[in-house]
Amino acid sequence: MLFKNLVFHRLPAQWTLTAAEFEAQLAGRTLQPCGPFEMSCRGWLPVTAGGRLLHSVNQQHMIALGENQKLLPGSIIRQVAQERAEVLAEEQGFPVGRKQMRDLRAKVSDELRARALTRRRVTRAWIDPQAGWFVVDAAGIPRAEAVVEALGDTLGSFAPVAIETERSPHAAMTSWLLRGEAPARFSIDDELELHAADKSKTVIRYTRHPLDGKEIQAHLSSGKYPTHLGLTWNDRVSFVLTDKLQVKRLDFLEMSKEPTEGDDVDPAEQFDIDFAVMAGELANLLKDLAHVLGAEAAVAAEWPVRSKVA
Repeated sequence: MLFKNLVFHRLPAQWTLTAAEFEAQLAGRTLQPCGPFEMSCRGWLPVTAGGRLLHSVNQQHMIALGENQKLLPGSIIRQVAQERAEVLAEEQGFPVGRKQMRDLRAKVSDELRARALTRRRVTRAWIDPQAGWFVVDAAGIPRAEAVVEALGDTLGSFAPVAIETERSPHAAMTSWLLRGEAPARFSIDDELELHAADKSKTVIRYTRHPLDGKEIQAHLSSGKYPTHLGLTWNDRVSFVLTDKLQVKRLDFLEMSKEPTEGDDVDPAEQFDIDFAVMAGELANLLKDLAHVLGAEAAVAAEWPVRSKVA
């Protein structure tokens, strides 16, 4: 359940939904099976098996967007259409023309679509109305945007606010590497990706490699800039920060990933414990990250009085 990647924004300033109102809205757009002619469909799912659409612990909320995608490779459509075209050509005594082939492919696509296997993908999002964060567990922007779009369709409108920082992430990461240390409660790990700013488009990656040597300094001095940097926050959470202000490959160092032998904690209770701890850790991590990048501290301070989600 622990999030692995973060695409994060501020909740909209006008966010005033109560938890009950929010869950009622989600219930109006639950995930349904795809129709016979649909290739994909999406909707809200219970966060846990047999659970609720809005999972709440200590006024922290989690939602889950499900997407059903039918698996129908274009190569299969072309193969079946070609087989039918050969039969048709023999029956009519002359080769199948372009229009006939287009019609055949369309007919085959419709037939196979109705029988195609379906794959389900689930994307979770965490909502922190106390600190004003909206966070999607997604490795890429498009997947996070799908959750935002689905919430907009569900609520009528939903426009989370992008984080604005005084320093760009790559400028901050460059400064930290040149100094050999990160500020506040952050420390530099042993992972780095550098890109060249010139036409060569050179990419240099370091993994499990010390980043305090002259080699790194030379790359930075030559104009290369960091796009990924491994960091650890407060000796509790390690992650990779990107130049797009995304957090990837989260690792909660203080949290056990395997159940302890003889541990009889109920799975539902363990989920709530993990969620509460994760939300607390990430809220503080994002606050510190926003601070070292020069983000809007005044906006963050207003959230406890502006939000009404309970």
